[in-house]
Amino acid sequence: MKVLIPLDESEGSFYALKWALDHLFNYSPIDFPNNSQKQPHLITLLNVQHPFQPYIFAAGPVVYATPTVVDAVRKANEETATRIFFRALQMCKEKMIKAETLLVEGDPKDTICEVADEQHFDLLVIGSRGLGKIKRAFLGSVSDYCAHHVNCPILIVKPPKECSM
Repeated sequence: MKVLIPLDESEGSFYALKWALDHLFNYSPIDFPNNSQKQPHLITLLNVQHPFQPYIFAAGPVVYATPTVVDAVRKANEETATRIFFRALQMCKEKMIKAETLLVEGDPKDTICEVADEQHFDLLVIGSRGLGKIKRAFLGSVSDYCAHHVNCPILIVKPPKECSM
């Protein structure tokens, strides 16, 4: 089973990863004695970075960012992704589950659906911020968008009440 788990800096996405590790991949060494069989699951941890636009539409003329600014933003994005993947891979390692990472650039809601469809994942596990109906209508919801547009089964993991964001 190929499982895609998108992650960002939110606790909701890490809660979804933790939930998946605890509930979907909870098997013991008894299930596979002497490691005679390889792990039956493949987890892909996905981080989608918003593309940096090196220009700003101010009230007047268009202002372009200098190459130094563009490089600084790209470096900051890479460092953020590294922190996210390090934390997620540590969680997987503690459960003795192998995972691969995938870093892509684009609009998160569209990119998650595209990656899930193009790479033929069997399941998409995504966290929810637990927004109410009104906030979700104004702010939008990546998990709601994915639920309506992805072509594979999706599991939306809501955080517990005390962790709601």
